[in-house]
Amino acid sequence: MKNSSGFFGRPFFMLSLAMATFSIISMDAAAQTITGVWRGKIKGQQAEVKLIKSGDNLVGVAYYYQKKNNYKRYSIRGHFDPATNSVIWWDEVLLDAYGKGGIMQIRPDAGAQLMVADFNCPGGEEMYLDGTSSSRDQQNSKNGVLHLQKMEKPLFNDEWDYIIDNYFVGANNPLLIDSIAQVKVNAEYPEETILPALPAPAPPVTVTAPVSPALPADANDPAEKKFSSRKNVLQTVIPITAKTIELRFYDNAQVDGDSIALFLNGQLLFKNIRLTEEAYTVKLNAADLQADNELVMVAENLGSIPPNTSFMVAIVGDKRYEARLFANEQSSAMIRLVNPVVLKE
Repeated sequence: MKNSSGFFGRPFFMLSLAMATFSIISMDAAAQTITGVWRGKIKGQQAEVKLIKSGDNLVGVAYYYQKKNNYKRYSIRGHFDPATNSVIWWDEVLLDAYGKGGIMQIRPDAGAQLMVADFNCPGGEEMYLDGTSSSRDQQNSKNGVLHLQKMEKPLFNDEWDYIIDNYFVGANNPLLIDSIAQVKVNAEYPEETILPALPAPAPPVTVTAPVSPALPADANDPAEKKFSSRKNVLQTVIPITAKTIELRFYDNAQVDGDSIALFLNGQLLFKNIRLTEEAYTVKLNAADLQADNELVMVAENLGSIPPNTSFMVAIVGDKRYEARLFANEQSSAMIRLVNPVVLKE
């Protein structure tokens, strides 16, 4: 009789190893094939989107067009989760706007969208992104339908074509991708030097997201006045993929007296938060959040070096997201916390 480790154990181990390896390869293949040219419609508008996977994130460009000489072009950023095939991206900066008479005046980009979609491959070489779109800076706007198919060649040629064409032969280097992503994207606010290293976070403050306000908002509260009078501008999107979300806020560079207030879905959570080199940490329970949430950072003062800049680290399960947040006397920094599985249904 064969020893179990010789007849049963070893083959079973090898089979398990092969299955695990295949699973990892399959997941990695799905993650890589998200890179490419996607064309179809977003909210009824013809669109071509170039998505490039860079580390755990997505970057690229989106064209909304009627004809090749009549379009808007945005830089985009996003996230892809190969475990659920959920894709989130948003229009970041309006780069170009062309009409029949040539370049159009670039106004505040009210048309900027946030997309949540499923990546699916029903058979053969066909690949699709299907989901919904909504206003980037207005959570409660009516969603539109998103349907894109992966294409071999783009209608619009730009600097991303080299990355897409050579992605599997060296052009997937994150440093190269990031260098292209920054070519035409100029910060709307002056930048400060990012902290070289982050200290250990302070003990967290646990927050349960309120379903409805316990007390009416105080219209005379300075933080409430600033929140209601300033425009909310999306800075980043954090997928809700774990039971808790831990948010750590630091002063982005030199500690200069910046202080902020935080609002969740229009309700004041905290105010008079002074940003320092040590983290101010907030924990949110995913069960208490909606499918789509707006967390807004309002600048209560700009410190001695305007604007008010914060460095935020979000810990969601085993994922880590980072963002620089900018706020001034005209606008507040908005972070959307999105459950992609619920929102795309």
